[in-house]
Amino acid sequence: MAALSCPPSLLPARNIVDRHYQNRDKKTPIWFPSAELLSRYPLLIHLCSCKTITDLSQIHAQTLVTGIFHSTSVASRLLSFAALSPEGSLPYACQVYDQIAKPDIFVTNTLLSAHASSSDPLKVVLFYIRILESSCLSPDRHTFPLVLKGCSRIPSLPIGRAIHAHVFKFGFSSQVRVLNFLVHMYSSCGSMESARLAFDAISEYDAASWSILLGGYLKCGSFDDACKVFDEMPERRVVSWSLMINAYMDDGCFKEALEMFTKMLDEGVEPNESVLVNVLSACAHLGAIDQGKWLHGYVTKYFVVNVRVGTALLDMYLKCGCVDEAVEVFDAMEEKNVLTWSAMIGGLAINGQGKSALDLFYRMENSGVKPNGVTFIGLLNACSHTGLVDEGLRYFDSMSKVYGLKPDIHHYCCMVDLYGRTGMLDKAEDIIRTMPVKPNAAVWGALLNACRISRNFELGEQVGKRLLDLEPNHSGRYVFLSNMYAAKGRWEDVAEMRKLMKERGVIKTPGCSFVDLRGAVHRFVAGDISHMQSQEIYDMLAEMTEKLIVAGYKPDTTQVLLDMDEEEKGTALSHHSEKLAIAFGLINSIPGGTIRIKKNLRVCDDCHEAAKLLSEIFDRKIVLRDRCRYHHFRNGFCSCGDFW
Repeated sequence: MAALSCPPSLLPARNIVDRHYQNRDKKTPIWFPSAELLSRYPLLIHLCSCKTITDLSQIHAQTLVTGIFHSTSVASRLLSFAALSPEGSLPYACQVYDQIAKPDIFVTNTLLSAHASSSDPLKVVLFYIRILESSCLSPDRHTFPLVLKGCSRIPSLPIGRAIHAHVFKFGFSSQVRVLNFLVHMYSSCGSMESARLAFDAISEYDAASWSILLGGYLKCGSFDDACKVFDEMPERRVVSWSLMINAYMDDGCFKEALEMFTKMLDEGVEPNESVLVNVLSACAHLGAIDQGKWLHGYVTKYFVVNVRVGTALLDMYLKCGCVDEAVEVFDAMEEKNVLTWSAMIGGLAINGQGKSALDLFYRMENSGVKPNGVTFIGLLNACSHTGLVDEGLRYFDSMSKVYGLKPDIHHYCCMVDLYGRTGMLDKAEDIIRTMPVKPNAAVWGALLNACRISRNFELGEQVGKRLLDLEPNHSGRYVFLSNMYAAKGRWEDVAEMRKLMKERGVIKTPGCSFVDLRGAVHRFVAGDISHMQSQEIYDMLAEMTEKLIVAGYKPDTTQVLLDMDEEEKGTALSHHSEKLAIAFGLINSIPGGTIRIKKNLRVCDDCHEAAKLLSEIFDRKIVLRDRCRYHHFRNGFCSCGDFW
């Protein structure tokens, strides 16, 4: 082992430490020696540049050789690096601890902290027992929060209650920080009654107390109680707002999340990164591009657009169908991680720019960022929606052969979709037969969609019935079979499907289209007359129909499930929610402006064909986001190339 040379004087050591303190953005690490300590043990200067456990072991060896390891201050710095630094090693920290003749409670708490954050939180309890068994150590006010943190992560209510008893025994039952961790422990263990008792025992709440109780109720699913706590809070800080916004997001209440964010700004609370990412995600789910653009301006003005916020921004634009804006954000980002690249690749794919997605992957490879499983889902979708079978197969094979990634069921589903969309149903079936995992409903659904595209009703009926067994409450499966029977004129089978749905209590999800106009979301369903502009909308609908017929449009009456004459079917088709939304958009947007529509189900073939013609007739760009992908209609064409 090469000997480490010590600095010849204290002055250089002081300068090095000072530079480390000045140049670090975060709090100076606990293992960094102070100037005072360096004056006694100059060897510790090497901890300032220590990068690995190998480096630490050399410094450790020198402290043993020179005899300075006997100092608790020296030993604690070595243990702190091993226990708490990103480059550390918990087993090595335990070895260092065992070499300390008389560890004090500060050193012991350092190792306790490492155990509390480790992959096995039970070890923090075992180490706490070791502390109790020591004749020279007693827990202090810093010990119990660490032990309770471990109990919360296990989680174990019996152990937590035993630790609570020790809190009383050692006289720390009035410590606010300890009681806060008790509230957190009980809520993590699902005992909100005990958590509330611990909270009520706090004499003077600090900023964390209310947020911990709020988070506990939300974690346990007691949303009403959480709302009461939120309303009672004497001061609502950003953490509390963030918890509530996140709760709305988890429940899929995206509109409510945006409303909560607005209230937060009205109260003068500055959002943090977590809030911004959640609110951008809410805009993405709602297709609320106006709010999303406002947020972009807000973020640019008041925050540094880091990789996490930048990724959320471009994801929002992509999910609102604004590809150009997403590309601008992407190109402006100085740092991009695998999530950024994957979001961009996947977003381009579902927006009908499959070849651009593949080109971006080459840029990703050249940048040195290693792809993950999500990256390949985007690539396979890009190949699937552009009919690039050979390229898709090559990417699929490269997952394991080049990148060492094991394909999961999502990737096999993409392969079924890839073969199915190009009419290679036999190969799609081969994938299902040979895949190493049991095919789920999504895989069979991909094959079912392939049957729709290929008009293979015989296989489609078999797959559809299989899906009815797998998902008896999924209304879409019944609708597909009904569509198929209707297209063949098998009205008795259509009636049988309706009867089966009624017997099983399955309610068809109504098709809804949404238009976000100047921050207000307008909802339309087929044949709807409830909108305040209903008369204007239907007048425009009549004008649209006349111009469509002149342009050569013929209604696709196979999309109507009822046994009625062709004229009635045509009328029913003209009142689909997509067409109502387009009519509303034509009335309320400026000439040449983009009409953005979101639909909760897959767009029907008839509305897709009509939207293409309407984009040319009215010289408009129409962006329609359905359940599966994005359709950009312009000049009589769709970005999907009629391949969706």
